[in-house]
Amino acid sequence: MARLFGTDGVRGLANREVTAELALDLSVAAAHVLAERGEFAGHRPSAVIGRDPRASGEFLEAAVAAGLASAGVDVVRLGVLPTPAVAYLTIALEADFGVMLSASHNPAPDNGIKFFARGGLKLDDEVEDAIEARLKEPWERPVGDGIGRITDLADGVERYVDYLVGTVPNRLDGLRVVLDTAHGAASIAAPAALRRLGAEVITIGDAPDGLNINDGCGSTQLELLRAKVVEHEADLGVAHDGDADRMLAVDSAGEVVDGDQVMAILALALRERGALAEDTVVATVMANLGFKIAMERAGLNVVQTAVGDRYVLEAMREGGFVLGGEQSGHIIMHEYATTGDGILAGLHLLARVAESGKPLTELAAVMRKLPQVMVNVRGVDKSRVGSSIELADAVSAAELELGERGRVLLRPSGTEPLVRVMVEAESQEKADLVAHRLAGVVSSALGS
Repeated sequence: MARLFGTDGVRGLANREVTAELALDLSVAAAHVLAERGEFAGHRPSAVIGRDPRASGEFLEAAVAAGLASAGVDVVRLGVLPTPAVAYLTIALEADFGVMLSASHNPAPDNGIKFFARGGLKLDDEVEDAIEARLKEPWERPVGDGIGRITDLADGVERYVDYLVGTVPNRLDGLRVVLDTAHGAASIAAPAALRRLGAEVITIGDAPDGLNINDGCGSTQLELLRAKVVEHEADLGVAHDGDADRMLAVDSAGEVVDGDQVMAILALALRERGALAEDTVVATVMANLGFKIAMERAGLNVVQTAVGDRYVLEAMREGGFVLGGEQSGHIIMHEYATTGDGILAGLHLLARVAESGKPLTELAAVMRKLPQVMVNVRGVDKSRVGSSIELADAVSAAELELGERGRVLLRPSGTEPLVRVMVEAESQEKADLVAHRLAGVVSSALGS
């Protein structure tokens, strides 16, 4: 059977795959696993729950709260706020664990369940496997004062904004910014933080109704933001996804500045302040070759990991590094946060623009992106990516054709039923040709 937990929690179509029953059972199992690991020893356990604005988050929140309280855990409902805010408030409120209900950049009908351990850290794979193994097991239910209580926190967003503003090294006065919050969890917190620091903010995608999250806006659909930046003659634009754990930027000409470029800019800024530990940045295997070349040219080291910000964070913690992230815009600034935080990264990018007096276009030019093509191949058996001889032969031939200035990466999605084919090459034409040729092989070799 396929593993229930993906690279970023449990995710799927709400009320079909991610049901109230599953949410309740997962919550009970999580409480039991963490209790047996000694996480609650000597005190009454507590947890926080946050969600993005999806309509399905309302019933899932109720189910998670019910499951935890029935297992003897006191619950604090945080309401609608970003995923990194849940991680932060898990720490600030000294909770034993946190739960975030979100499907991030997925469309509104989807939803997901993500757990944070004490200290705001994502659960290890082994803990997730233990939770999955304990689903629906018989258990002795507490009664009387052993039952958990459920309360609400009224000022979670305000506490999070205070924390964000306190991390930024300089004000943003004089910057005009278009901010796209994807009709998502950042709709209140992100513009509040920017305005507190002096930026002029024009918001789009800022009217969540439970059904419009990520719909034609946000970090996966930048066309509207690009147009609005040019229309309003803004210095730059910033886009978040539905739960605001990622960000991408747009320069004054409407050109996209991706996560690799943001990391390059922040790395040089941190190194300039003497704050880049070990002169090292952590990136995934999806990082553009141009990023690695630029960092090496600047005298910085790049550590690469598997795809997923949890693996980036693991490498950062092991090496004592302070900056890492993904091309998709998950940026981890470990001096301030335990997980990817799109609002935090956006604020520090804006601070660099304001402090340097240079436009984002100039700052982003520190690296030259090699042409990169990504093709998503659906309707295939993603579990056979590593075992197909036909596919392995096709990849080897493509790598030989591309040489040292190109590469191929095939990756089964951790959250969707598809295989991603990524090709980098010296020219766009070559990248397109090889990527689509390989996508055809994936479809034929792994098709059902």
